[in-house]
Amino acid sequence: MQPLWTPTPERIAHSQLVDLMATVNRETGRAIGDYPSLHRFSVHEPERFWPILWHHAGLQGEMGERVLSSRAMPGSQFFPDGSLNLAENCLMRGDPSALAMIVYREHGKIEQLTRDALVQRVATLQNALIEAGIGSGDVVAGFLPNGAEAIIGALATLSLGAVWTSCSPDFGVEAVIDRFGQIKPKALLAVSQVLYGGTLRDVSTITLALLARIPSITTCFHVGQGAPITHVGCRVREIAELSVHDEPPTFVRVSTQHPAFILYSSGTTGAPKCIIHSHLGALLQVVKEHRYHVDLKPGDRLFFYTTCGWMMWNWLCLGLASEAALMIYDGSPFASGPETLWSLAAQDQWTVFGTSAKYLSALDKAGYRPATEDLSHLKAILSTGSPLAPATFEFVYRDIKADVLLGSISGGTDILSCFCLCCPILPVYSGQLQCAGLGLDVDVLDHEGTPVTATQGELVCRRPFPSMPLGFFNDADGHRYQAAYFQRFAGLWTHGDFAERTEEGGFIIHGRSDTTLNPGGVRIGTAEIYRALDDLDSIRDAVAIGLRRGDDEDIVLFVVLAEGDILTDAMERMLRDRIRHARSPRHVPKIIAQVADVPRTVSGKIAELAVRQMVHGEPIGNMDALANPDALAHFKNHPALAS
Repeated sequence: MQPLWTPTPERIAHSQLVDLMATVNRETGRAIGDYPSLHRFSVHEPERFWPILWHHAGLQGEMGERVLSSRAMPGSQFFPDGSLNLAENCLMRGDPSALAMIVYREHGKIEQLTRDALVQRVATLQNALIEAGIGSGDVVAGFLPNGAEAIIGALATLSLGAVWTSCSPDFGVEAVIDRFGQIKPKALLAVSQVLYGGTLRDVSTITLALLARIPSITTCFHVGQGAPITHVGCRVREIAELSVHDEPPTFVRVSTQHPAFILYSSGTTGAPKCIIHSHLGALLQVVKEHRYHVDLKPGDRLFFYTTCGWMMWNWLCLGLASEAALMIYDGSPFASGPETLWSLAAQDQWTVFGTSAKYLSALDKAGYRPATEDLSHLKAILSTGSPLAPATFEFVYRDIKADVLLGSISGGTDILSCFCLCCPILPVYSGQLQCAGLGLDVDVLDHEGTPVTATQGELVCRRPFPSMPLGFFNDADGHRYQAAYFQRFAGLWTHGDFAERTEEGGFIIHGRSDTTLNPGGVRIGTAEIYRALDDLDSIRDAVAIGLRRGDDEDIVLFVVLAEGDILTDAMERMLRDRIRHARSPRHVPKIIAQVADVPRTVSGKIAELAVRQMVHGEPIGNMDALANPDALAHFKNHPALAS
């Protein structure tokens, strides 16, 4: 296969990854000269690799005497005797006068902060949190849009050794309570109104419900405009009215294993799991990805389209630890048309543009060509959330920018980082994630646990890595944590992705393994079917499930068509032919049916499991985990399934 993009010798030479490689060679006497060799060193000699990376990245803190407490999973810890503070590493480095962030709303730029101004804002909120009785180990929650206040709230919380967690205002009240209600925050930062798609929405009733139903909240900090928030038994303070605290913030250096973030699983099969991530795990893993996989450098401008309810928000915030400036956008990515984000990227010279595969595909189907903007500063485009189709790879290089690192990345909330992602010194092949991350011993196993190449199987990690969760909230014996990741293959992290290792050394993600199709005993990833349809303008969305038929199952493909289109016999034949020729006869759906909408989780992922449960008349684990639960009604007793 010919690559779509190959880095120039100059770009390779100036990458931070090559500089890290040179440092490894100096300190170990090796002669490592390529990424695969560096990756092998990183997974086979973690006690030597991780201290070198810590020093090369300039992390602030104490490493302690040990690098790794054990090479067994679960239970192993990195730098278990060390101490650090994640917020200190984000704030107390680089030029104080350098740009820290630009904040945008749908109507344009609203705020710009230097690093020095950000530090002062964090100090002010930190002082208010101390007055509210917040200390090490307490939980502070944010019910906030993506903006400066959310980042300031997280950093002020972490600076004290307290724990930060957040949900986006597009979550329904029960979805938020399902999350915050489990972890019992002591303080809440919340809004009463949000703007999306040109519409100002009142969410004060949700904020009031949180205060009424989560009695652990003793202080609420109200952010932004909107109706005043009052609740008996809870002190409410306006963020905008806090007294400016002129002294710099203090930073409590905590154990490397001290909780920093609580993130949440999608919750489609029950109450969301509350996943606890440490200061060290989040910092070390994400700094590694930013600096050495994305080649993020001081002064770069990092954008990722995300909300505070998705792990990519945490990933974005940690760009401050690499001295990058954060480009923060809240609102519809199509607020003024498909050019909305690209006009901002050109105007303010963004260098890294992160988004979802669905967004890039939507641009292509809309016929928009971002290359018409001045994207001369753009050096990387990142995509996650779902597999990036080969047709979309080609769209990026044809219609956005030919000289750009396109990083399809895959990991998740569970690890607050990526198992497989991009590499600035490797070529990009259509449809493939370039490599496994440094320090991550990623493999693909068949159902018997045998490694396979060019064949689909379970994605696993064979050795410990820094961002393994500390565990789940309210799981004192670790039983749920063990069952979630280590039950399928003992001693290996099983991530739940159906994947394939390629001959070129990359990876293809075929979807979640818990929704893998299995007609005739042959396992098929749903993403393979979606890829075959991706460049069809007539298909707006699709979801594939397995319909049980005795001991076997049939593939059913539900499609959302362009407005006004009807699923005809001719269109069905065309879709089947396309899937047969692009994939195989086994991939061809037995049934194709039209629906008006496809349910997605609040983080934008297709809710295949919920559709399958609805079709089979089974209980839906948690409707509040869905952004559009009403869409499920289209699948109940669908006439196409009657035969």
